[in-house]
This record gives sequence, structure tokens and C-alpha cells, in this order.
Amino acid sequence: MVSRHTGQEKLGRVIFIAASAAVGGFLFGYDSSVINGAVVGIQNHFQVGSVEIGFVVAVALLGSVVGAWFGGGFADRWGRTRTMQIAAIVFAVSSIGQMLPFAVWDLTMWRALAGVGIGMASVLGPAYIAEVAPPAYRGRLGSFQQLAIVLGIAMSQLVNYVIARLAGGDVNNHLWGLQAWQWMLGACVVPALAYLWLASVIPESPRYLVMAGEPRRAKEVLAQVEGDEGDLDERVREIQHVLRTEHRPTIKDLRGRALGLLPIVWIGIILSVFQQFVGINVIFYYSSVLWQSVGINQADSLLISFSSSIINIVGTFIAIALVDRIGRKPLLLLGSAGMAVSLATAAWAFSFARPIEGTMALPNPQGAIALIAANLFVLFFALSWGVVVWVLLGEMFPNRIRAAALGVAAAAQWLANWVITVTFPAMSEWNLSLTYAMYAAFAVLSFLFVTRWIKETKGRRLEEMG
Repeated sequence: MVSRHTGQEKLGRVIFIAASAAVGGFLFGYDSSVINGAVVGIQNHFQVGSVEIGFVVAVALLGSVVGAWFGGGFADRWGRTRTMQIAAIVFAVSSIGQMLPFAVWDLTMWRALAGVGIGMASVLGPAYIAEVAPPAYRGRLGSFQQLAIVLGIAMSQLVNYVIARLAGGDVNNHLWGLQAWQWMLGACVVPALAYLWLASVIPESPRYLVMAGEPRRAKEVLAQVEGDEGDLDERVREIQHVLRTEHRPTIKDLRGRALGLLPIVWIGIILSVFQQFVGINVIFYYSSVLWQSVGINQADSLLISFSSSIINIVGTFIAIALVDRIGRKPLLLLGSAGMAVSLATAAWAFSFARPIEGTMALPNPQGAIALIAANLFVLFFALSWGVVVWVLLGEMFPNRIRAAALGVAAAAQWLANWVITVTFPAMSEWNLSLTYAMYAAFAVLSFLFVTRWIKETKGRRLEEMG
């Protein structure tokens, strides 16, 4: 007998399930930003230059490409929740390794492994949430992925600031037998273990269960997330109808005439690339170094980074409130326009940086303008591209290719993230102002791309996509 739930119980259960799956996003945000506080410590401890430190920071993203590429296939073979558990274990082990490196190559290896776990989680979260969420709430629940990312960023910035203060304001100072930056990286094990536990208690995706030939269990999950508002047998038959003539999606299923891939897959890839090419993760990977490079001390730069994370959270809540009301496309257009203006303003302000007493500094009012513009950029990104891209990637592809297509799009996102991350240290040393002008140009191009190619998906069932 399938148990029935009231509307309030159903919504509460769905929120818990979606939030649990989105903890993978929290791991991404936490690991992405925790390195921000540790960069200077790693650089001083191992005596490496800007090119080397750029690779150490960015190598996790190459691992994420691998994890995202194979994550969708693993999810279709072993199930969504089982693959989440594997991702959590991989991330926990790598966190301990990052905390206790022998040399810079050792640290690089552990960061690459952490990236594999994060890449897997980045595919699993949006796909799983889209598959368990009722259409009326899918946009808001899909937003949990980005909300978890920004919460992870903020939490890591706060932990970094506290650890740095406990260590006397210098991340190379010793604290409880290790340098402060090592504790920053080791703290990642806590959210990894939380993700492992949550992935063990949430139900499997009903669509995966139908695909795996377990319709009874699929009805039980549907009863938890959709209640008695519809005929559960009919919902299972609807999913079976979509899947009946289909096989497990692979990369071969994504082939098309448009440069080797289906047009919808290219749209997902380009959407993912634009999300990263505006330079958002430069703020979260290098903001402490960025602000130090224009005259702000180490401890205060970490505090500024934390304030940017709070703005990121505020913007994400705005997106969650609006994504199912005004739709995906209007939010993307608003975000692209706002990012273009704020990035161009920051580029102008950074052009006034001058050496003062041996260190770079921004004069007034350009210093204040740069700080305001950078935070406005974070706000516009958070209320648009940060949330909406993850929502779209979870719902825009047809059922028969969703997992595989999402894996490819997410892999492209990680690769684009890697390109921006690994090049920023050297580019900022060359010309910080022109670097931000380039990000502004990509924001303009993203506006044109959305106008031409993105279709609205608000309120549509997943079975209607494609």
C-alpha cells in the first residue's frame, strides 16, 4: 500500500530531499572558496609563483571535468543516491589529503581528487532535484543547488576568517600543530561527511527506479513528493511511456548534425561556458589576493570576501523568489546586463591602481567604486546566472538524454571555470583592468546568446522537454 501525505507534509518532505541533494553544491562552494584563504599560505609555504599557484587552485576544476563527465553515466548505472555517497567519500578522503600534503605536487593530486567528487555532485544534484520535484516547485527547488553553493562559499570564508584570526592574522602561523591554511583545507571533511549521511537517507529518484524496473518503489517515492493530488499509477505509466523505447543515455545519443552534437546540447554547453567566462569564480578563488594587490591587508581582505559571500546569498534568495514567477529567461537577461555594467565599472576603477610605498593601491574614489562594482557584479550574477543555469541544466534536456547531456554541459562548465581560474593570476599581473574588461565583454555576449537561443521552461513537465 502506498502511503499518502498531506500537501504540507509533502512540501516539507520535498524541501528536505532537495536540500539534502544540494549539499553536493555546498561542497563545491566550500572547496571553491576555501582555497581563497589558503592561496597566500600555500604560496609562502611551498615558495611557488603565480603560474604554479594558479595551477594548484585550478587543478580541482580539471578533476571536476572528469567527475562531471562520468557522473551522469554512474548515476544511470548505480542510481542517483548511491553515486552521491561515492562522491561524498571521494571528497572526504581528498580533504584529509589536502590538509596534510608533503609537497606541492602532493597537494595538487589531492585537489584534483576533490574535484572528481565535486564534479560528480554537480551533475547529480540538479538532475536528482529535477526528477523528484513537482513542476510547480521545480524552479525554486532547483535553485537549492546554487543556494547551497553560495552558502558553502560564505561558510568557508567565515571559517577561513576565524582560523586566520586564531592564528594571529597570518595563515602561515601555526595553530594546534599545523599551519592555519592546512586547517582551512582540512575543515572540508565536515560537510563531506554530512553529505554522505544525507545521501544515505533520501529516497532514490522515481525516474531512475522506473528505468531500473522498480515501479512499486517509484510509486512510493512519488507519494512522498507529489502526495495524492494525482493518480500515481498514471504518473508511473507516463514515465514508462517516455522511457519505454529508450535505452540508457550515452555520449553517442548526443550526436547530431550541428558540429557533432544535438543543438540542445550545444545550447547547454554554451550556457555553462558563459556562466564561467564572466569571471565570477575569480571573486571567490582569488578575492583575498585581489584586494591585497590593491592595498588591503590580509585579514581585512578575508572579511571583504565574506561580505561578498553574504551578498551572493542575498542575490540567490532573490532568484529563488523570482525564478518560478517571472521565468528563467528574463532573469538571465537582467543578470547579463547588470554584470556587463558592473564589470566594466570595475575595469575602469582598477585602471587607476598605482604603486604607493612599494605596494599597489587604489586612490579614492576609485577604491570604493571598485569594491561597490565588484559586489554589484556578485549580486547580479547570484540573482540570475548563478541560479538559473543550474535550474535550466536540470530541466532543459529531453528525458532520454538528460543525464548524459547534463554531464557534458557540466564538464564544459568545469573546463571553462578552469580556463578562467588558471589564467587569472598571470593575466592580473599583466593588466588587471583589461582582464575585467574581457569579463565584461563576455557578459555582453551572454545577453545576446540568451536573447537568441534560450527558450522558457517555466511550468513545463520534464516529459514535455525536447
